[in-house]
Amino acid sequence: MTTAAPSAPDAARTKITVAGKNGVKLDVEFRYQAQARSVEVNYQLHNPDAAPPLAVFDRGDLHTVQIGRQKLGAIGQPGFVTEGADVEMLHAALPLPDPAPTSPPTPLAIKVAPGSTLSGRFESEIWSTTVPKRLRWCVGVMPFDEKFFDAPARSADGQVWSAPFAAAEAQQMLCTPWFDIAKGGFES
Repeated sequence: MTTAAPSAPDAARTKITVAGKNGVKLDVEFRYQAQARSVEVNYQLHNPDAAPPLAVFDRGDLHTVQIGRQKLGAIGQPGFVTEGADVEMLHAALPLPDPAPTSPPTPLAIKVAPGSTLSGRFESEIWSTTVPKRLRWCVGVMPFDEKFFDAPARSADGQVWSAPFAAAEAQQMLCTPWFDIAKGGFES
């Protein structure tokens, strides 16, 4: 389970720090544009010196790369889970769909070494049938074990690894608190 604590005082609370296991910290900033229904998310994931290497599932899936919709190593577009007027943006390893497609969406992860920081940024339009009132972002992480991951590939953004679909069950989610769109900030 993760906990969130506010960053330095910020009137609109558009920045937040999420604490994970082993001292992992995720600093996140939201910039929401209501007219365009779009959000820019800037983040830094800090893996402390004493922590094991970490796999971060923000790199999309192999199928999306193979069909040319995403560059290998780039941050993937998030998935969306909508419940009423709440929208959760999700970067995570997903289970194998049933029925399984011919070209399955094999999860991709980037390895973050102990003592390293992963910086990322993505923009996305919020696709929902209702106007969203609250947003949050979740990213899947898990300890990196070379026996679990395979097919490492070098990219301009670092080494990217393929994960089995079992990663969907093994990962832990680091989630921001809800971002209240009307107030322009994260909820306490």
